Amino acid sequence: MLDRLTAPWLRWLLLGLAATFVAVFLLAQRQSADVRYGQLPPRETIPEGSAGELTDTTLPSVEQMTAMVAADPVVRLDGAVAHWDAAAVAAAIAGNDVRILVAPPGLTEEQRKQVNEVENATITIIGTRVTGDFYVAVGDRAGDWRAQFGRHDITSGLLALIPALTDQPDVDTSVYAPWREPTAAELAPVVADLRATGAHIAAGATLTEVPRALAAEAFGAEALFAVLPALPGDRPAPDYGPALAREFPDRPIVVMYGDWIEYHGPHAAEFADIAAAGVYARYGDRLSRYAYPQRNILNVYLGRVADIRNGGLFDQPLPDQPFDPLRVALPALPWLFAACVVALLALSVRSLLDPAPLARGRFGTLRTANLRARLAGLTALAVEVSGLPEGRDDPAVIRAIGALAVARESLSEKVPDHVARSLLNDAHRELDDIGRRLPYPGLRPSEYLRKRLA
Repeated sequence: MLDRLTAPWLRWLLLGLAATFVAVFLLAQRQSADVRYGQLPPRETIPEGSAGELTDTTLPSVEQMTAMVAADPVVRLDGAVAHWDAAAVAAAIAGNDVRILVAPPGLTEEQRKQVNEVENATITIIGTRVTGDFYVAVGDRAGDWRAQFGRHDITSGLLALIPALTDQPDVDTSVYAPWREPTAAELAPVVADLRATGAHIAAGATLTEVPRALAAEAFGAEALFAVLPALPGDRPAPDYGPALAREFPDRPIVVMYGDWIEYHGPHAAEFADIAAAGVYARYGDRLSRYAYPQRNILNVYLGRVADIRNGGLFDQPLPDQPFDPLRVALPALPWLFAACVVALLALSVRSLLDPAPLARGRFGTLRTANLRARLAGLTALAVEVSGLPEGRDDPAVIRAIGALAVARESLSEKVPDHVARSLLNDAHRELDDIGRRLPYPGLRPSEYLRKRLA
């Protein structure tokens, strides 16, 4: 059995498998630089105003605005919406000559350039975007965004920018317009609409219809919507979210104040802040300059929530991944390669240590002619050794002659070749054993057979 395992075809098979494992493993580790950005076609330009973000605003000329700013430290153009805590901003200015120009949102690019050309304005505000010199005040907290987009309150931005423009120490910027609990009279119509239709759209809001299909995809359940315009910042405003959550427990509730959207309901602690940051950190600069309809902003927010939900929150299973045999087998390939190498080395070492390597025919079968030639050579050696005084009664010689006799009968009766080969190997070992002990050279089987072939 072991003789058949040392057949050359087995070693070639192991070598081929080892090479295949190495090739597959190396190809799977292949790395290359992705330079497709250099091949992308130019993106289609979206025309400004196509999303309804512009307003029909007419501005004074640059000269007129310059004269207005020179005459008054705070100039508010028609349609301006931004406001701030006057006392807190005055304290931050601390007597410095800071002049503020406030323009409305939704200006065209040309109109924004026109406003920025007013050189004597220390701070320029377009919509709720606050700029001065080469600085831009950008909110990075939920409180900043809630005040800016839900109340048009830019106190925080001004308090961050003024010290930088006047070389003064930084001040606390977490100054926001206050909120309060809604009164029973304020809450009652909102609750009534939510119970009747699932949506309350207050006067002054630009939303006309709730996107229920997007909401169902985002929350996986029927959500309630309370949509209001931006609330005034000069007095405390009703905070409807917590009150509505108490009225409708276990229901998704979306409350929208102007451009600010917040969520109350199931899983709020898990994703509400993430969704808000994903929308306002990314789009806040654009929302601050333009006057987008509430529908556009709500669609973006619901899409962001759907992305988060499909990403694994809400205890939803991840999408099924198709079975990849390479990905599963890849960790085992180095071990399979090592096993092939060890087996190949073991077979090679065994063939080197084999006392009588035999000539092989096609497909690993032994040629009978070679077996007969080897039988004749070993028989001649056995006869010669048995005639020596040292080998006449040696048990090894007797065992070798017996094995050769049985091998001769096997070849005569056409017994499978591997039987004769095994017997010849036994005789070879016995004769080699006595040949090492004899004082005469050339009587070991390997040497004796080489001489006969020569």
